[in-house]
Amino acid sequence: MDTTTTAEAAVSRLAPEAFAERAAAIEREVGKVIVGQRELVRQTLTGLLANSHVLLEGVPGLGKTMLVRTIADVIDCTFSRIQFTPDLMPADITGTNILVEEEGRRVFRFQAGPIFANLVLADEINRATPKTQSSLLEAMQEHQVTVARNRYALDPPFFVLATQNPLEMEGTYPLPEAQLDRFLFKVMVPFPSEEDLVAIMDRTTGADAPSAGKVTSVAEIVEMQRLARAVPIAPHITAYAVSLLASTHPDQTRAPQLVRDYVRYGGSPRGAQALVSAGKIYALLDGRFNVSIEDIRAVALPALRHRVILNFEGEAEGITPEAIVRSVLDAVAPPSVE
Repeated sequence: MDTTTTAEAAVSRLAPEAFAERAAAIEREVGKVIVGQRELVRQTLTGLLANSHVLLEGVPGLGKTMLVRTIADVIDCTFSRIQFTPDLMPADITGTNILVEEEGRRVFRFQAGPIFANLVLADEINRATPKTQSSLLEAMQEHQVTVARNRYALDPPFFVLATQNPLEMEGTYPLPEAQLDRFLFKVMVPFPSEEDLVAIMDRTTGADAPSAGKVTSVAEIVEMQRLARAVPIAPHITAYAVSLLASTHPDQTRAPQLVRDYVRYGGSPRGAQALVSAGKIYALLDGRFNVSIEDIRAVALPALRHRVILNFEGEAEGITPEAIVRSVLDAVAPPSVE
């Protein structure tokens, strides 16, 4: 049986209603450990189900690492944590060839690094040098690693969930634009409300530590990913996603004034892919098998904020990428369907 037929069979075994139920079960189980932060959990789960990656940004102590570890506990998959530090080298991530004694002779054998896991936590990723950060580029895009001219495939699903501290904090390096573009979402982790803080104190300082159990498997996640790709999208919805992306470029006629004045580079085609892929998942999470304009708009901010590069004037004026994306959403009218 060819791979196309196999994929179609996998899709047919999972109904859209079952997709929403499984996703809700994951969110409920994560909620046993993570207080509040529902949108954060949903956006992180969306990255996993889109077979892509998510970057979490927030000050220390907001539970970014705990969220990733909890998701790993909920899914029956291999998990690896990489603590990024200034002295971390690329080989510490991807692996390297080592000399071993075998049948009376010495040969080189590849020793896999921590990148070989289903779910990889890249903790405080912007505390490593750009050279080390770039070692993730091939793995994140092509789901493989090349060492000494040999390619090693990464088992699906492969999901990098990276955390970073704000760039204003000491000891951080900005991520290369090429690596930022490989994240489906960049999610800003908000400070919890006072009500949530009380619940956090109760859970973390009491005698019983909260824990989450496994509710799904690797095979089920792959099946959900396949169903998400099969969700149909109308041509005018795709055109709207493309229009949003094009309007982040200052040289486009439809770009709003804020983009023309303060943006150096707009989003790449991966931005439109992120809008469409995430929009399909948001539709399934809502129990629908079709993508709406509202789905695209709901994912626009996390999908585009890290793909907009401000110019010098924008940085000097304190313009934020979020303000740019919101101006694009206001400027680009949804298409009218005859």
